[in-house]
Amino acid sequence: MAMLSSRRKGFTLVELLVVIAIIGVMVGLLLPAVQAAREAARRMQCNNNLKQYGLAIHNYEGTFKLLPPRKGGSRGGGNTARWDGNYFRKSAFLPLLGFIEQQPLADMVANGMTLSTGIVIPPAGPAGWFGHAEWLPNRTNVPGNFCPSDLNPRGTSNHGHNSYAFSIGDSTGPNWNSDTWASRGVFANFAPSRGFRDITDGLSNTIGMSERPWPMGNYGITTAAGQKIAGVTAVEPAVTTNPSSCLTRAVGSQFLPGTQIKARFGSLYSDGQAERVAFNTVLGPNKVSCVNDANVNADSAGGVLNAGSYHPGGVNAMFMDGSVRFVSDSINAGNPALPPVAGGISPYGIWGALGSIQGGESVQGPE
Repeated sequence: MAMLSSRRKGFTLVELLVVIAIIGVMVGLLLPAVQAAREAARRMQCNNNLKQYGLAIHNYEGTFKLLPPRKGGSRGGGNTARWDGNYFRKSAFLPLLGFIEQQPLADMVANGMTLSTGIVIPPAGPAGWFGHAEWLPNRTNVPGNFCPSDLNPRGTSNHGHNSYAFSIGDSTGPNWNSDTWASRGVFANFAPSRGFRDITDGLSNTIGMSERPWPMGNYGITTAAGQKIAGVTAVEPAVTTNPSSCLTRAVGSQFLPGTQIKARFGSLYSDGQAERVAFNTVLGPNKVSCVNDANVNADSAGGVLNAGSYHPGGVNAMFMDGSVRFVSDSINAGNPALPPVAGGISPYGIWGALGSIQGGESVQGPE
């Protein structure tokens, strides 16, 4: 009688290693596609957030026949704690609260309140940087203010944050934080106020809001050491009259060693200073940003604050007709060595033309 073989069949070590290698290659091929799909979803959410702000701005303008100023509000009486008025620094995010389903916060701003300490906050609220724990409008992280592609959009401080900014057009300052400074873009300061009627270049040809990346910090002057340019500003004294000087402060996506930098964008959405809540259409999306002085706070007088994002290739931008379009990093931005102009055609190409509201430029599209 033949003997039955007791040998068990199985995989050899070589076969197992081959299978593992094949699985590894497949994962390597699929991972970029998965990451791309996730980023596409994040970009779509960011797009939707800007669309909501487009609707809010249209409803606000329809109600008041004016747009909210980038920075405005009341004067205040000089109290050192800055609870007795806005000091003309209430950002445009606060007047829009009631139009983005944040009515309780909007009511608090409108009515004021008495804090447990006995301090009476007047109607219209305190200064944008007032940080008492009971004053929720300045401290609340409004969900629609964040782009999910930002690396750390909520930060760590006790103030509300933002991934989006208001357009001040192709203006670089100086004195962009003065009460009466008139930008060439949609969002001016306290005076003059503007409405749709003032955007003579056409609502569909004019950018109102865009993205700026969260810089993962909120700090004053320091020295760059391998620091990426996303969301951070360098100090370059010549930038207000020669924007191209800002480009010399970085190579690719990193600042040059020894460059003075600071990060104030996105860390305090209720404060209307330009470095906190604004961008301009000068150098193009995702280029390096600069301010013209070494003020350690968000009080520099001028510069270039570029739209930017962590989306590959460009930024989402909300146009004043309410549409949201993706603007490429390669958009024509004209001649950055030229100084800004007070009227007429923008020197900064299509990008500058999309920012100006009364430039008279003929714009074919944002790409």
